[in-house]
Amino acid sequence: MKLNLKNPIVFFDLETTGTNINTDRIVEICYLKVYPNGNEESKTMRINPEMHIPEASTAIHGITDEDVADCPTFKDVAKDIMKDIEGADLAGFNSNRFDVPVLVEEFLRAGIDIDLTRRKFVDVQVIYHKLEQRTLSAAYKFYCGKNLEDAHTAEADTRATYEVLKAQLDKYPEVLQNNIDFLSDYSSYSRNVDFAGRIVYDEQGVETFNFGKYKGMPVSEVLHRDPGYYGWILNGDFTLNTKNVLTKIRLRESNLIK
Repeated sequence: MKLNLKNPIVFFDLETTGTNINTDRIVEICYLKVYPNGNEESKTMRINPEMHIPEASTAIHGITDEDVADCPTFKDVAKDIMKDIEGADLAGFNSNRFDVPVLVEEFLRAGIDIDLTRRKFVDVQVIYHKLEQRTLSAAYKFYCGKNLEDAHTAEADTRATYEVLKAQLDKYPEVLQNNIDFLSDYSSYSRNVDFAGRIVYDEQGVETFNFGKYKGMPVSEVLHRDPGYYGWILNGDFTLNTKNVLTKIRLRESNLIK
């Protein structure tokens, strides 16, 4: 089924030095941009992460330090990537919990505070897990009837994700709507304020902490009750995006008090 699009949508996949969204870095990125008229553009690039690629990660995606030694850093290509995804919604496989937060962290390290607040995010893995509970390779076999060759290469995983979403729309017309707004809502487990999900909206649309001793409490209330908590987070092992979001809430609340 052809996607019903209002805006272009970028399917993307990252290969990284590891799974820590705070500290690990991109070593390969592939994205497939699909336009409302059905036209497609794809790009794959290796990235020098400026850190050692652990052997355990190389065993998964096959990319070594030597493979990326002469490749550009993310900062070198950040503006090009930002231009390519400008005005587009984003989709991936486990992208809401991993790929999007990692990509945003890389942009922030490069000095680019990219605004994704108006974008829609479609996580094909969430749709799959809600309906079938499988991995990408199994999803590709189940929905598309083909084996996923070159799994764990960004290019293969990106295109497979795109094909799986189209097949999901064909298979579940009574459940899924061919509408990015619907798919974005359906593929979200929670309404995140930051991409790591440390701060979420509750049922009333209030920003609340989603971890630790203040889990479930409004951020504004915590900032007033325990001002030191803000400093603890800023100095802690949290993503730059989480810290930026919390700072904006703190500044907003300070202005309201004045």
